[in-house]
Amino acid sequence: MKVHLRSLGCRLNQSEMDTVARQLQQQGHEIVTDAAQADAVVVNTCAVTQDATRTSRLTVRELHRANTDAAITVTGCYAHIAPAEIQVLPGVTRLVDNLHKETLVETLTGQPAAPFDREPLERDQHPGAVGRTRAFVKVQDGCDNACTFCVTTIARGAGRSRPLTDVINEVRYLFALGYREAVLTGVHLGSYGHDRGEGDGLIRLVQTLLAETDMPRLRLSSLEPWDLSPDFFDLWQNPRLCRHLHLPLQSGCDTTLRRMLRRTTQAQFRTLVQAARERIPEARITSDVIVGFPGETEAEFETSAAFIEEMDFAGLHVFRYSRRPGTAAARLRQHVGEAVKKQRSAWLLALAEAGERRFCERFAGRTLDVLWEHIAGATEAGFMNVGYTDNYIRARCLHPRVLTDHITPARLHSYVEGQMQATPVLEAL
Repeated sequence: MKVHLRSLGCRLNQSEMDTVARQLQQQGHEIVTDAAQADAVVVNTCAVTQDATRTSRLTVRELHRANTDAAITVTGCYAHIAPAEIQVLPGVTRLVDNLHKETLVETLTGQPAAPFDREPLERDQHPGAVGRTRAFVKVQDGCDNACTFCVTTIARGAGRSRPLTDVINEVRYLFALGYREAVLTGVHLGSYGHDRGEGDGLIRLVQTLLAETDMPRLRLSSLEPWDLSPDFFDLWQNPRLCRHLHLPLQSGCDTTLRRMLRRTTQAQFRTLVQAARERIPEARITSDVIVGFPGETEAEFETSAAFIEEMDFAGLHVFRYSRRPGTAAARLRQHVGEAVKKQRSAWLLALAEAGERRFCERFAGRTLDVLWEHIAGATEAGFMNVGYTDNYIRARCLHPRVLTDHITPARLHSYVEGQMQATPVLEAL
């Protein structure tokens, strides 16, 4: 059977689809990039904003137009919280909610998915069989927080952690396939192990993966700031742990944070970032911010913007608040108009762009290791290779060789359009 997979939204969704792809390939099915060639289509939807749900609906319609004969299976957060809105879309033959997503392959094919460590069917294939040199590894799902704006707890349920041995086996398997970086993902990654009474679960997981696998790079995805203590940053004494921390702030104003029920303050967040920068030299620290949260006055926004500027993030995701049915924030008063949200968003995006540029330009003239991930094009002079340093600087070089799947030293030059131009050092190849 030929299957086309489409994932929308967060890295956790992408991790889930990567796993589905590997499980399908282990059963002998083919993953196709063109929906028109597929016998079956799977869409992993997102519901974090109204725009995300709209994009999910449009994607299903687009895939059905591309192939009216293919059976479409829809899963993910939007399918979980609003199944009636999905079932009426053309081509949809089944829904799989988030609580049953782990059985998706069996539902699709009628065959149980085999464990990664027992079915090394792909090991002789080209590394990155589903198109990545970085693998997203889901280690946790669900969330026990009560942030008033977030629909994730509704869509994903309570926090639950994968067994440590399962994660180790998957990372070993991915290394055997040729992957060179594993990114640990979860809805509430910092709570890994808490459902089993393990307060230091994430620390233990990272230490074990570094000790018992040979994956050259290990990266952590988003971490809530209240899950971390200064001692957590001692993990980065191991150079295989990538120097990139994504710490969602959501607002730089304490008053707004209280309405959001975020378990942090300006002072606590500042102390955490200072500790991270002291213990992890040249770490890239990025964040998420919501503008236009209900009741956000001009003064609150100015306070937030000033704090964000003080933090000097090396990257920032800016979201305009979107009312999500079933969340506490949807019932709050004083909702902010779209024009004001747009204006505030533009202001913070300008700060974000400047912060990213400042961080990257610090490394001009320096040589850093780059994991080359894909080819962005080719000219008569060679291939346009694109990759990332361990502290998540996007590097680009024009070179006669395809460097994908290799980690090489590269000398960084100038910052152009969000990336550093680079010259690889290839003595090691």
